[in-house]
Amino acid sequence: MLYWLLWQQLHVYVPAFRVFNYITTRVALASLTALAMSLLFGPSLIRKLREMAFGQHIREDGPQSHQKKAGTPTMGGLLIVISIIVPTLLWADLTNQFIWIALLGLVGFGLIGFIDDYSKIARKRNLGMTAKQKLLGQAICAMVVGFLLLLLHANQTYSTAINVPFLKQFHPDLLIEPWTKNFWTYPLAFIPFYVFIVFMMVGSSNMVNLTDGLDGLASGLMVIASGAMTALTYVTSHRELALYLGLAHLPNSQELTIFCAAMVGSTLGFLWYNSHPAEVFMGDVGSLALGGGLGVVAVLIKQEILLIFIGGVFVVETLSVILQVASYRLRGGKRIFKMAPLHHHFEALGWPESKVILRFWIAGLVMALFALTTLKLR
Repeated sequence: MLYWLLWQQLHVYVPAFRVFNYITTRVALASLTALAMSLLFGPSLIRKLREMAFGQHIREDGPQSHQKKAGTPTMGGLLIVISIIVPTLLWADLTNQFIWIALLGLVGFGLIGFIDDYSKIARKRNLGMTAKQKLLGQAICAMVVGFLLLLLHANQTYSTAINVPFLKQFHPDLLIEPWTKNFWTYPLAFIPFYVFIVFMMVGSSNMVNLTDGLDGLASGLMVIASGAMTALTYVTSHRELALYLGLAHLPNSQELTIFCAAMVGSTLGFLWYNSHPAEVFMGDVGSLALGGGLGVVAVLIKQEILLIFIGGVFVVETLSVILQVASYRLRGGKRIFKMAPLHHHFEALGWPESKVILRFWIAGLVMALFALTTLKLR
């Protein structure tokens, strides 16, 4: 909105407003706007959540040290989502279709998280949506995004091929072209694409959700991951840089840099109140929305595989849960870790919560830097 007003309408009369046409200027403004919103509205939201008794329920099978956190206001992710949406609408070019798809992914997954959080609070116990209900909702949201991407593909503004790290010339296409020429097999051509989109977006959303178990852990890692995605979206939209690094040049991805910058600022501002000891938790509304937003950006800029490295800590946390459950069921109750997800394992070993958080942040930063390094190692 402000971009439209300051650049497209007023720059003729005020030449200085030409600066708002530069993506770097709008990235900085979007990030600062999101940060300011989080910091300014955080206290009032926390106070309102306390008044409404929207407190966190702590599961009894978790670490005993966490029981003192019971009653801490949750659903603070509402602040994160709003602080992403508003700066994006203010500073992005709203004629860009990628922006609306990214916002759809963020809001869609956030809505599922909101329903889950609210149902837990309404029932006064840690019992929200069932796992099947959440997965179904997430899959539907991801398929809607996939359908919109196929429409862009039909207009030749999106590619269904994916980039593979370290393999410069290998770009497998998820759309099975020979099948599209046969009327009877035409619908089957889209199955690999839809499966991949659902896997990436649902997986990304749930990985962030599983990691959100310590004060500031998920929010700190999201600052790092969304920062890396900001750099990736900019590189992908820049013709010379994309050509130099052997990436698919996607001019439309330029405005996604605004969206990613807003994620950085919003999550960083939320971290101010979510850091140990936390004054507020993001809840599923925050973690599912952030994970969904991260996943949809990776899909839009064709860096789905690289997201595995950028969110390396999220991946490891999720694998620890999968391995723990598999071991428990297949080995007659035997566990690999003292507790899952992995951050609880280190707590059970005697690590202070603050040490676990800081070291996981360091690991997340290393993984993000490694991911960016692979852009040239092709």
